[in-house]
Amino acid sequence: MKKILGCTALVTALLLASPQARAETTDAALDALKKQLQEMQEQMQQMQRKIEALEAQKTAVPATTTVPTAPAAAWSPSQPITLARSGANYLNMSFDTLVNFGWSSKADVSQLQLGDHDPSQRGFSLRNAEISLDGAVDPYFKAFGNIVLKLDNHNETEIELEEAYVLSTSLPANLQVKAGQFFAEFGRQNATHPHTWAFVDEPLVMGRLLGGDGLRNVGARLSWLAPTPFYTEFLLGVFNGGGGTTFSFRDPDNTYGRTPVDRGLRGPQDLLFVPRLTSSFDLNDTQTLVLGASAAFGPNDSGTNTHTQIYGVDTYWKWRPLNAEQGFPFVSWQTEAMLRRYDAGADAVAGLPSEELRDYGFYTQVLYGFHLGWMRRFARRVRNGQRGRKRRE
Repeated sequence: MKKILGCTALVTALLLASPQARAETTDAALDALKKQLQEMQEQMQQMQRKIEALEAQKTAVPATTTVPTAPAAAWSPSQPITLARSGANYLNMSFDTLVNFGWSSKADVSQLQLGDHDPSQRGFSLRNAEISLDGAVDPYFKAFGNIVLKLDNHNETEIELEEAYVLSTSLPANLQVKAGQFFAEFGRQNATHPHTWAFVDEPLVMGRLLGGDGLRNVGARLSWLAPTPFYTEFLLGVFNGGGGTTFSFRDPDNTYGRTPVDRGLRGPQDLLFVPRLTSSFDLNDTQTLVLGASAAFGPNDSGTNTHTQIYGVDTYWKWRPLNAEQGFPFVSWQTEAMLRRYDAGADAVAGLPSEELRDYGFYTQVLYGFHLGWMRRFARRVRNGQRGRKRRE
């Protein structure tokens, strides 16, 4: 305001002066006025820049400011490590090792333990070191692979490809397809790997009827999730059914004294079929019950037209309180029962008639998970007690 009033007074004085003086004075006044206007414009521009800077500071986050984020979940040793990720595609890898220590009054422990990953000798055994790979390869399929290394009693390394398969993710009508080399979904435990078992050894009935390697082979499986009020799924697996991983079927090393017959795969009648039906019910807010029924039908190598049938039923019950922390505490009870009918062919050389061999058995196991991370808490208490003793000393 002071500058504007000053300019007005200067113009009034010029009007009262002589013409020549007014002309000279007018030029000087105009120059001064232009200079003052230019300074005012510069000041206005500076003020505008300051206002814009202040507004920018309100919305911008300084580089030194830490933005609070949700706490990340604690890492677990069994959690896969993501090696690569590109959009929806990813590749995970994990490595698990199963080491056992035990003793037996019988020197040949393998006669007591039928599972191929069970402890095989007195003292220490390393029967399962597993590399697991999984990933989403495209919008329609995921891929899985499990490579297992084992040490025998002479500390020699054996390698086997346990599983390598693809799993569909986008089929309509609640359908899903699985194809490759994989464990058959017979019962609850057969389709799982040793490092996920509740006990270090395989139940005897499974080793006797399904074999030490479990029931697995190359094939395909179709599953359908039924639209029922509770979880109900029907699965049908179809496999080649030959070799040591199909112990009760076309396995030439398991013919119960008969001379093996190399039947080959002549047609659909020589395939191995494994249907399964499973349902889950919430008994209440803290208890869940899962029921399942399985079967396996296929030929065996004890004759030219001999077959094997295996039937199984399984139950799983779990209690977990409403205030459980990451699933703990809990109580679970799992039971499986199996029946096998093995049509053994006649063998004149061995002097064995044709007959139906029957085997049956079951296992049951109860687990009590009382606290998450109790070993860490116990170790922390031990360390704190040692520090307290040192301070008192």
